[in-house]
Formats: sequence, structure tokens, C-alpha cells
Amino acid sequence: MAIDVRLPFADRVEAGQALAARLAEEQHEAPWCVLGLPRGGIPVAFEVALALDAPLDVFLVRKLGVPGHEELAMGAIASGGVRVLNDDVVSMLRVTPAEIDRVTAMEVAELHRREEAYRDGRSPAPIARHHVILVDDGLATGASMRAAVIALREFQPAAVIVAVPVAPRETCDEMAGIADRVVCLATPEPFYGVGLWYRDFSATTDNEVRALLGRAYERQHLGHPSL
Repeated sequence: MAIDVRLPFADRVEAGQALAARLAEEQHEAPWCVLGLPRGGIPVAFEVALALDAPLDVFLVRKLGVPGHEELAMGAIASGGVRVLNDDVVSMLRVTPAEIDRVTAMEVAELHRREEAYRDGRSPAPIARHHVILVDDGLATGASMRAAVIALREFQPAAVIVAVPVAPRETCDEMAGIADRVVCLATPEPFYGVGLWYRDFSATTDNEVRALLGRAYERQHLGHPSL
């Protein structure tokens, strides 16, 4: 049965439920794992994990900014200590190994701080040999999602599925070149920005992320099916 997608979504919960319904229609190979990009991707990913009865975890990506031009990315780091560098930018701007290591150390510290805060001491969800659904509340340029997919490959998942409620068609097409599959509910044109396609696009807080991850963990491990 086709999913009726009507824009704008009321909020991330409604978007997540619609995305979960689309994914639940398809045939899936176990085992599964759902990873959300914080913070806005977590409420969407929670609904997907709930529908598929799959574990939920956070997957963090931090940009590595060029020293002195921090808005320009020379690479990224992700959960699990994976680092991806843009060799063209590094070479063109002659960024030294020492500078790369300094920026990396700073961002690794922040990534670890956030992971510990979000997980409350829980171990990361298993990724190796799992079919991983990587979820965000939408894509614009797709830079963070692209870095996440590339980093995720280092953990040797069985497959990486990018799943989002809304994105520009060209971004989805680009993502299809690096992910095993892309599921996007809507590709409106002109796009402008992700927030335009939600009536409520208020910021997701750290406390909300912690609460949703905690609820998902309890459901999977402590047998609370009503959560």
C-alpha cells in the first residue's frame, strides 16, 4: 500500500511515523540497526526503530574545519573514531599533519563528550554485519549524511540504507552513489530548506535525545513493549 505523504509534516514524530511505514512495507533482512544523526534525526529514527523492532543508537559526525577557515571542511570524524579527510582541500591549502591532528583531537573530545551524554553509559549498538538504517530529519546539501555513510563503511555493515522524510532530488541521487539504498518520502521543488517542510521544526534538545535513546534501549533490553 502506498504511503500518502502530505507536506508539510506536523513535526518530526509524524515524519518518522510516515518514514517507518514506508520502510515497514519492504522486505528486510535481519539483523537491523537504526542510527539517528543528532539531534533532529533522533525523533525520526525513534519511530523507525519502534516500527521495525530494531535497536536505536546515535551516530555522531563532527566537521574538521581548516584552521583559520573553520567553515571550510577538510574532513570529518564520526562515532567509533573514524576519520575521513578531503585530500584535495588538505593539499590545496597545505594543511600540515600537525594541524590536522590538533583539530582532530579537539573534535574527538567534543564527539566523545556528546556520545557519553547521549548514551548514559550504554554500549554502542552493534553495526558490523548489520543492515544499518541511517536516519535524519531531512537533507539539504547532504554533507553530514555523506560523511556518516563513508565513516559507517569502516565498521563493515552488511548494508547502509539512508532514510529521510524530505530532501532535494539531486541530493538523494548523489546519496544513492554511496549508500546501498536511499529512501526519501518527498523531494519537493523548489526545496529551499528542510525546516520549510515541517510545521513544527523546533530544535531537538540534548535531553530529548537522551530520553528517546533511553526509551528505545529499555524497549529492546528490558522488555517494555509499550514504550
